[in-house]
Amino acid sequence: MADSVIRVARKERTLGPVLRVWVALVGFVLVAPTLVVIPMSFGAGSTFQFPPEGWSLRWYGEFFGSKQWLASLANSVQVALLAAAVATVLGVAAAFGLDRARFRGRGAVRQLLMAPMILPGIVVAVAVYGVFLRWQLNGTMLGFVLAHTVLGVPFVITSVQTSLAGYDPVMERAAASLGASRFTTLRKVVLPLIAPGVTSGFVFAFATSFDEVVIALFLQTPDIKTLPVKMYESIVLEIDPTIAAASSLIVVFTTVLLLVPQILRRRSHHD
Repeated sequence: MADSVIRVARKERTLGPVLRVWVALVGFVLVAPTLVVIPMSFGAGSTFQFPPEGWSLRWYGEFFGSKQWLASLANSVQVALLAAAVATVLGVAAAFGLDRARFRGRGAVRQLLMAPMILPGIVVAVAVYGVFLRWQLNGTMLGFVLAHTVLGVPFVITSVQTSLAGYDPVMERAAASLGASRFTTLRKVVLPLIAPGVTSGFVFAFATSFDEVVIALFLQTPDIKTLPVKMYESIVLEIDPTIAAASSLIVVFTTVLLLVPQILRRRSHHD
């Protein structure tokens, strides 16, 4: 018995450094493209160069001075905000239903709601395109919002269910015993306790919509074009270094955005 314990302890000590090296290697592979793109966005040349021969804010000026780039940015922000808001409402309701209700097929319903997160993006895009073509929603703001809402709902459900896992239903019974209505209990007891999960779900739904390109390529028109689609066209149709500035802005914005749920969770744990 003692020998087996010693062998397990030795294996754990051996795996520790190996695991750290592996995590560091994976992290470097993920971060490496960013370490290339951001310096390129400050290049003074007329083409992509790494490392840049000179430094300039030229391409950031091109980005913020272009009506097409700013219009695509505005479209992305508008679609992402609306889709995240709708996905949050639907996702919170679905999470409560899956957590409180007891019925046959609950697992199947959850898997169905999680399907947009699991299925390949191109499969979802083709399905959405076929349905929206019949409903005449292609190329409309409503079509973009509905499609991205479908992508955002799984993230909201996952975040809210995580918060509900640590939620004590006794709080609701205590509020009811003090005369609070169900709506008052939901507004003053339940929602404040699961607020970090709801906020995390909103943030992830927003980031998913803001970065999404596959479905947007199927739904886009010359009048409604999101920032990822504009970036894709600037690489495929023309070699425009402005995309380096756009990519850097998205990386910084998304990184800051995804740090919000972590900060909120840490504060909730401290409280």
